[in-house]
Amino acid sequence: MKLHASGEDYLEAILMLQKKNGMVRSIDLARHMSFSKPSISHAVGVLKNGGFLTVDDDGFLHLTAIGREVAEKIYERHQFFTEQLVVAGVDLETAEQEACRMEHAISDTSFQKLKEKIQGTD
Repeated sequence: MKLHASGEDYLEAILMLQKKNGMVRSIDLARHMSFSKPSISHAVGVLKNGGFLTVDDDGFLHLTAIGREVAEKIYERHQFFTEQLVVAGVDLETAEQEACRMEHAISDTSFQKLKEKIQGTD
């Protein structure tokens, strides 16, 4: 299943909340993303059906292996672009917003080459 940018954003948010709080429920995701509970419920259903996450009997969200892989990739890109934009003089709020758009638009190959060039590991 091909994920859209919004699906990647949900997975990234779940990963970030898990790193911060340990366990994540749909309500935590709704608050974090400022979306309605029905919107979150729909997205969770789509991601669950796509094999990206599971929901246990207590309502906690768990990333599957593929879900975690996608989330980590998006999170890495987000951190990288935010950092580079801030270093270039962009304010943090703008950098965060623009990094969120950039993280979805760049190919894996281009991202790796850019990262290697900037980090001096080429």
